[in-house]
Amino acid sequence: MKNGYKSNGFTVFSTDEFPLSPSASLFSPEKNAHDSLFVFPGFCDVHVHFREPGFFYKESIETGSKAASHGGYTAVCTMPNLNPVPDSLEHLQPQLDLIKKNAIINVYPYGSITKDEQGETLSDMKALSPYVIAFSDDGRGVQSSSVMRDAMEHAKYFNKMIVAHCEDNRLLHDGYIHDGAYAKSHNHKGICSESEWGPIKRDIALAKETGCAFHVCHISCKESVDLIRQAKQDGVDISCETAPHYLLLTEDDLQEDGRFKMNPPIRSKADREALLEGLLDGTIDMIATDHAPHSAEEKSKGLKDSAFGIVGLETAFPLLYTNLVKPRFLKLEKLIDLLAYAPRKRFHIPFENEYSLWDLERSVTIDPDTFLSKGRSTPFAGQTVFGQCLETYCGDKMVYKK
Repeated sequence: MKNGYKSNGFTVFSTDEFPLSPSASLFSPEKNAHDSLFVFPGFCDVHVHFREPGFFYKESIETGSKAASHGGYTAVCTMPNLNPVPDSLEHLQPQLDLIKKNAIINVYPYGSITKDEQGETLSDMKALSPYVIAFSDDGRGVQSSSVMRDAMEHAKYFNKMIVAHCEDNRLLHDGYIHDGAYAKSHNHKGICSESEWGPIKRDIALAKETGCAFHVCHISCKESVDLIRQAKQDGVDISCETAPHYLLLTEDDLQEDGRFKMNPPIRSKADREALLEGLLDGTIDMIATDHAPHSAEEKSKGLKDSAFGIVGLETAFPLLYTNLVKPRFLKLEKLIDLLAYAPRKRFHIPFENEYSLWDLERSVTIDPDTFLSKGRSTPFAGQTVFGQCLETYCGDKMVYKK
């Protein structure tokens, strides 16, 4: 392994498994490169929503992949809550055609676990398996234990992973933010943590029983961290992700604004601390953005009535670098592993000389009006961060240039 070596004046992050050999002549910055210029492997996000087909007004394959390239991402996995839901090869084909036509980075679609993501009948996993990265009903939890067991058995047979949005509908009670102090003091309906960790506990037992590879989406609470840590110690084939907003915000940061509404919700300080501990000890395998764009109208209705979801591809690295690496909580090498190497290893995503050039000493103010995504909703708007992406390459083709 070789990390942080100097090449043509740039600091290049590279490993034997994911080698990078970029030439300074590829980059537009002046040849006497400064110490603040870093070449990173292309980031990989296993949890994004590009909304197409079906919801073009929110995002498209084209705008989503451009937003990804702006954030240094060269590989993403797109969630299946689309129209049509990719529950058969016929329903997946429109998305495959759009990816081939309009994506400027590598886009890997998910197939749904169940037909129309209704949680009742399994999708056509056999036909979908050669064309999807894994199976997920993201946006909805599979409520039936027997359906999830069948899904895991089929996924294992086809050598695919189950990627679960773990949520127990019986415990939601029309909530929309964390069931904590802010919800109580501001008369909001809360979402309890058990609605997340309860299904995780169930699915860990099913993964252990079936031997299926299992990945948990966007964990947000301390109990989830504890359960997954113990499952790994017990030998379960399990991995998980969390998102930048769960690592950097708590319910104390909430405002009466739709840009603070996401599912699962931002939780307590104790939950945030447990997630950070999980990053350090390896319980949490990777960071994914859950990039979930909506229209301005859909996000303008306050905490109660706005749509769930925020955008994150264009802000993830600067936010994490500024708030975790610069204060010396996390090493830069560890952050790059969480964003680039670990997702590829777990999801078996190939690496084709994908990289981005960053100036880590350049400060920028997060301005949604500069986003390449159609989505503009972020709780981090107006914050000053360090780290600016100057250029992104995917397969030696420049896909972003500041």
